[in-house]
Amino acid sequence: MAVGTNIRTFFNNSWHDGDISVMRAADHGSWLGTTVFDGARFFDGVMPDLDRHCARVNRSAEALMLAPTVSTDDMVDIIREGLKTFDKDAAVYIRPMYWGIGGDITAIIPSQEETGFAICLEQIPMAPPEASATLTRTRFRRPVLEDAVVNAKAGCLYPNNARMLAEARQKGFSNALVTDALGNVAETATANIFMVRDGEVFTPIPNGTFLAGITRARHIENMRADGLKVHETVLSFADFEAADEVFMSGNMNKVTPIKAFDDRQYQHGPVTRRAREMYWDWAHSRV
Repeated sequence: MAVGTNIRTFFNNSWHDGDISVMRAADHGSWLGTTVFDGARFFDGVMPDLDRHCARVNRSAEALMLAPTVSTDDMVDIIREGLKTFDKDAAVYIRPMYWGIGGDITAIIPSQEETGFAICLEQIPMAPPEASATLTRTRFRRPVLEDAVVNAKAGCLYPNNARMLAEARQKGFSNALVTDALGNVAETATANIFMVRDGEVFTPIPNGTFLAGITRARHIENMRADGLKVHETVLSFADFEAADEVFMSGNMNKVTPIKAFDDRQYQHGPVTRRAREMYWDWAHSRV
């Protein structure tokens, strides 16, 4: 499912131009959903937290009982090599991924003997700073670890996210604010979430129902270093209705201001702008 242009694929120990086929019909990942991936970004010549994203895809593989085959350091080196053919000003979405190939005698448990691995580099522009989103409620919720592999960035989780997005768009909104099984806000259908009230920042406390993202953690570190109070806590829809600012945090665009939650309207406020500025400053300081 290519959404950008200028794609390169690493498969079978070499780089290939284009969106090549990597998975077979009988692979465990094809018919039983044992696929994991991660997403990092290359933009303005920088690759923020690339090592953390590569390390997380290995942890995700283990959560799905797959045997990761590429070390974090080697994965970083492979990606750096693959990016050399892109223009230095290009914005590229970096996706390392694993999938199951064989299974045990029942075919349900993936084999530890062989794991598929590929990296997709896809040129996708960063959203402009003024790009925003709108949120609404959804009847779909985040599962718990006893129900699904929520401790992994797993492909099998995304049909539920797609249901959330489809419902939100049918209601005229671009995304959904999603709760856990207890009705506490967890994240949106595509990203982590922050809100600002009286100059202080609040974000849902990680409770095992959603991935507390790498970019989320970087924002928290940056904002606290800048003197902002950041609270990881239990939040409800009512808290978001009472917020002064709301923004999403995800790897694709880093910071996305929210301009509405159902009937509640927000301004693109100073804390949201500052979070984006600090992330860009931090990212460029890594060069």
